[in-house]
Amino acid sequence: MKPPSRQQGSVRPVPKRPSTAGPTLSAEEALAKVTPARRTAFEILTLVGENKGHSDELLHSPLTEALTPEDRNLATALVMGVLRWQIALDARIRTLLQRPDQRLAEPIATALRIGAFQLLHMDRIPPHAALSESVELCRAFGQPHATGMVNAILRKIAAAQKPSKRVFESTAAFAERLGHPRWLVERWVATYDRDTALAICEADQQEPSDSSVFNESGGDLPVMDDGSRLVAELAAAAMPDAKRIWDCCAAPGGKTLILARRLPQAELHATDVSSKRTAQMQARLKRFTYAERVRCSVVDATAPAKDDNLFDLILCDVPCTGTGTLAGNPEIRHRLRPEDLTRQAERQRAILKGALTRLAPGGRLIYSTCSLEPEENEQVVDAVLSTKEFRLLPIDALMQSLASSGALREPAALESALRNGSLRTLPGVHHGDGFFAVAVERSASS
Repeated sequence: MKPPSRQQGSVRPVPKRPSTAGPTLSAEEALAKVTPARRTAFEILTLVGENKGHSDELLHSPLTEALTPEDRNLATALVMGVLRWQIALDARIRTLLQRPDQRLAEPIATALRIGAFQLLHMDRIPPHAALSESVELCRAFGQPHATGMVNAILRKIAAAQKPSKRVFESTAAFAERLGHPRWLVERWVATYDRDTALAICEADQQEPSDSSVFNESGGDLPVMDDGSRLVAELAAAAMPDAKRIWDCCAAPGGKTLILARRLPQAELHATDVSSKRTAQMQARLKRFTYAERVRCSVVDATAPAKDDNLFDLILCDVPCTGTGTLAGNPEIRHRLRPEDLTRQAERQRAILKGALTRLAPGGRLIYSTCSLEPEENEQVVDAVLSTKEFRLLPIDALMQSLASSGALREPAALESALRNGSLRTLPGVHHGDGFFAVAVERSASS
């Protein structure tokens, strides 16, 4: 039996078996015992761990093209599941090591995580399959000396009873149990409260739901998360008679499509600082006939404008840490560090300042992020809006406009998302990802 075929250059080479490994299966023979789905999941998780790709992109790359639909579904479940639960899986595995502080080689750690995730979270997977293939993955990817340890640890996990629910957990305990960095959860407890932080963590461990808070879905509308769509719908409602619109951080283009659909009379400019992401967005927009008039270009929103053109409506959905999107982007939790908040906030202030210089008198701007962190939201807005030329508009009226139009299925469910004139959706509290948005108006006399 040969290893699964892949496009040239898409598969990392199988390491040669060390000559000291003793009489056992070769790496090639071990790999032949692993199903294509588990091998693909192993490869993708390795690339994600090495910061060489994003899980969603890799799951839609040549790595998965040769898989059957069933194997593609299993590979996706393994990749996303391991990334969501990695912190909890590692904590469980540590208790079973002879030396709990021992640092495992990444191929060993990845094989253990894949096996442990299946044993703990995938009831339909036969335990022997999860266990044996994890052992063979370890052998196939250059770690034959560790197969006995991997086998022993996974057997203990398979035989152990699942822990019962505790009457009370500390923040550190439920952060670990639900696969989140302790420092991040402690921030959420301080910013919101303990119950809300717990609800966010629980929501982050679930696959995103297909249901929607909007009455209109499917058809010629883009596929996007409810939180992201809500921001775009609010932007469209902010200036329904806009003649010129700028989506200044537009890629991947979902919000641009909503604006094009809702405001067909407007001249719409969609820009992004990345040429690659702009090209991908342009290709996406071409699939929608109502977006034919959208002009795409590569623009750094922080740079001085090259012309005197002003816009009636600007959507300023800035790059951020993405802490409101951990359900669909689980690897963020493994890469994010506290110092990233300062770096992101600096960039966000620069983008917002640049965008405001292009806002026409009487025009309106929506500033938004998919972050749950105040440094990227309220604090950015407070730092930039320091003159009387600009004022915050309560976003409540825009939400009421959406509710009155019949766009929202259950408007009352979003009432708690309105705080101090801004929008703040929270995973586990509201439907969809976590988003922040405020509306800014420029004085008509400026």
